[in-house]
Amino acid sequence: MDQLDKKVFEVFSGRVVPKGATKKIKDSANVPTYVLEYLLGNYCTSDDDKEVAEGIEQVKRILADNYVRPDEAEQVKARIKEEGNHTVIDKVSVKLNERTDQYEAEFLFLGIRGVYVKSKYVRSYEKLLAGGIWCIVDLSYFYDEDEKFNSPFVINEITPIQMPNLDKNEIIDARESFTKEEWIDFLLRSCGMEPSQFDYRVKWHLLTRLVPLVENNVNICELGPRGTGKSHIYKELSPNSILISGGQTTVANLFYNMGRHQVGLVGIWDCVAFDEVAGINFKDKDGVQIMKDYMASGSFARGKDAIQANASMVFVGNVNQSVDYLLKTSHLFEPFPDAMIDSAFFDRMHCYIPGWEIPKMRPEFFTDNYGFISDYLAEFMREMRKVPQTDAYDKYFKLGRCLNQRDTIAVRKMVSGFTKLLYPNGKYTEDEMEEILKYAIEGRRRVKEQLKKIGGMEFYDVQFTYIRNSDMEEVSVPVLEQGGGKLIPEGVGKPGHVYTVADGLNGMMGLFKFESTMTNGSGKFDVTGMQNAKETKESVKTAQNYFKSNAKHISASISTTSKDYLMHIQDCQGVGLNSNISLPALVSYCSVALDKSVSSQLCVLGSISIGGTVNKVDELASALQVAFDAGAKRVLLPMSSAADIPTVPSELFAKFQISFYSSPEDAVVKALGMEV
Repeated sequence: MDQLDKKVFEVFSGRVVPKGATKKIKDSANVPTYVLEYLLGNYCTSDDDKEVAEGIEQVKRILADNYVRPDEAEQVKARIKEEGNHTVIDKVSVKLNERTDQYEAEFLFLGIRGVYVKSKYVRSYEKLLAGGIWCIVDLSYFYDEDEKFNSPFVINEITPIQMPNLDKNEIIDARESFTKEEWIDFLLRSCGMEPSQFDYRVKWHLLTRLVPLVENNVNICELGPRGTGKSHIYKELSPNSILISGGQTTVANLFYNMGRHQVGLVGIWDCVAFDEVAGINFKDKDGVQIMKDYMASGSFARGKDAIQANASMVFVGNVNQSVDYLLKTSHLFEPFPDAMIDSAFFDRMHCYIPGWEIPKMRPEFFTDNYGFISDYLAEFMREMRKVPQTDAYDKYFKLGRCLNQRDTIAVRKMVSGFTKLLYPNGKYTEDEMEEILKYAIEGRRRVKEQLKKIGGMEFYDVQFTYIRNSDMEEVSVPVLEQGGGKLIPEGVGKPGHVYTVADGLNGMMGLFKFESTMTNGSGKFDVTGMQNAKETKESVKTAQNYFKSNAKHISASISTTSKDYLMHIQDCQGVGLNSNISLPALVSYCSVALDKSVSSQLCVLGSISIGGTVNKVDELASALQVAFDAGAKRVLLPMSSAADIPTVPSELFAKFQISFYSSPEDAVVKALGMEV
């Protein structure tokens, strides 16, 4: 026992178990952690190693005698018949048989169904009707010839494997005995993790997984590599959450069964988690729409009624490419199915946990030290759902103007969840609240950054900030994966290097870089890196022909007959080039021919016709947003685009030094900073 163990055992005696004991039994008994720790809590709450060892053996005997393994189901059934009575540990679900007007139980591993259940159990334990719960069941056997169509198995007693009672003030009062760091470590140990193996930031990611269990109607997404334990919390830790494996479900199962007039999973469970988001599939066409309605308001309409529910929604899944690749070519919600790739759906996400920052689980990441009995922690979190803390930061901070109503709701919900986890007694300093607020804003901004890629200018303003009430200082909150590494570097580039923003084959705008070189030759033009898009090929040809015809108007020193020009077009964001890029191509040729570099961090926009007519930029606001995200500080625009400036948010327009050009020659002069 380390120092934290000693303090934990002193403060929470009888409420904690050695998590190493759970590990020892878990490998041989395929039951949820909260089932094991319910039993361990009865036999292994001592700090004496000998008593703990005896308790482990006792739990092993109970599991050996009573836990039903699927391959031994027939033996157990025979034992009940021969002995007349036997206690089993199994997952029990109940359905109403309308024909006989009685409730009937089905045992998952024992494989028996149609067993009569008294109404009092259904009234006391509603979750029997919604997916089932693990129970200790006293069964007997009685066969009656006259009742041959009914099950001969008789339920004498059902005891759910859950804590019988809880006084949450016990934990709230005891919180003062721990520092913030000790409490975080204790919570992680209660989840089975060993905090000494994780960075401080990773500890916060792991804690975020608990927020849906302690806060009503919070929507969280976590995508990351395989093997990082994304679904473990929702499947193993709490009997109040359910994990939908594979993502296949129906509106009736999840929300409301119109035939039975019965609320689905969201009305029964505290948290509904979807494993493997790529496989989410509603058999009903309106499934995603109802989910959007529920995620936004905590209610949904079915039939004549608007139905309220409190379940939080969690979406976990795997990212198959690197985060850098996804950020350049697509967005971080890409693993979701096509039916859900919708800005309105993702706008309802309150937090995105960066799963790629969490290491893959290794044996040493799981603790042997003491932590709360899982079910005790789960019941505490369930009780704390009734205590709102959404105004926790108002005393010290207010949010910046870039956060709209949905952003504010998201931040408030996450702050409330973290406050209830870390400071259930409501006692925290300004610095401690600032730490929570920063993480909550970052989690929401990560969602908003992806919405900007999916939904365009509607979500352009992602510069999230908060303001300290004490000194009115405004603090910006970044997201780590977006920081640094701008595609357009600072400083002056080589001659012939030019950046532009253009339409991609996938419908998204992207950044493209032209790299031209010149050698002695006979006037040949070669281009590499160009896709098979017809419009792009024609626009490059236009740039070459205009360059040949008008080079002398730009500078007498340019030769198009004694030099060969090679241009490479680089697709910086993997969107696939499908646009007219004639003007930036012309600037690139002139730049290398004159051996002059374009201005630092310049993005050249626009296109020309073979006759030199300048075309305005389509979707100017979106093009400027892509340029800004890529690191551009200066933009060269055709004069004809000046009329579209009112469509650009003033905050975005102010980010650039804007220069206008009226002709192709004018564009070259201004891009290269040449004297007129």
